[in-house]
Amino acid sequence: MRPYLTVAQKEIRDHVRDTRSLMSTAMYALMGPVVVMLVSFSRPVAEGGRPGLLLQMASVFALVAAFAGSMNVAMDAMAGERERRSLVPLLLNPVSRFDFVLGKWIAASLFGLGALALNLAGFLAALGLGAPGSLHALSGGVWLWVLAGLTPLVLLGSAIHLLVAAGSRTAKEAHSWLSMVVFAPMLVGMFLVFFPGWIGSWWFVAPVAGQQSLIARSIAGQPVLFVQGAVLAAVTVAASVPVLLGARRVLNRDDLLAG
Repeated sequence: MRPYLTVAQKEIRDHVRDTRSLMSTAMYALMGPVVVMLVSFSRPVAEGGRPGLLLQMASVFALVAAFAGSMNVAMDAMAGERERRSLVPLLLNPVSRFDFVLGKWIAASLFGLGALALNLAGFLAALGLGAPGSLHALSGGVWLWVLAGLTPLVLLGSAIHLLVAAGSRTAKEAHSWLSMVVFAPMLVGMFLVFFPGWIGSWWFVAPVAGQQSLIARSIAGQPVLFVQGAVLAAVTVAASVPVLLGARRVLNRDDLLAG
């Protein structure tokens, strides 16, 4: 088995047992669907108000869930290991630093994809119960959201979380930094909800902002070319590479080996 797959297998096995982290991630993923369901049962929406508003809200929360779903796993995989003094012994194994980072990234991304799947299932259930008419606006566009938008964002988010956690001495420090980092997609998403025309025609080359624009265009019924979705996915995944290289560089620092 490849070294990075061994690292990924170890991380997956360890974090499946961490029920507190999994519960926290599930609550984060389901926060959006719960809010959307409560709004859908409010009088203005229940009387046929603005189903598009629910979809816009759902898109922002889905963006945050995709970005933040792997946060707890990445935090524990780097900062947690460092705090428990188990990171250095792992680094002394005959595994390259990049394989080490790549394995942890794969594991964190899988948990992030699980959080995203839970989030989307929650949204479909919430909209189906509270505002069935909203589902008609989704049509087949939801698959474009997931494959070209949200899934690549999970990969980028996992890489960013690992980089931030690698530079933190304790899990508490990592949590403080990451709590601020996850606000970025929420702020970008909300900004574009209120100012949709700001990003212009180059939306598909801008990670995070591009994901929100992709979803907003689908909701509005505007055509989205397959090539635009493919470029957005490729740019988002490509943006993960320098971030992972940055995490590898952090793991090579002398102060990390000194504790």
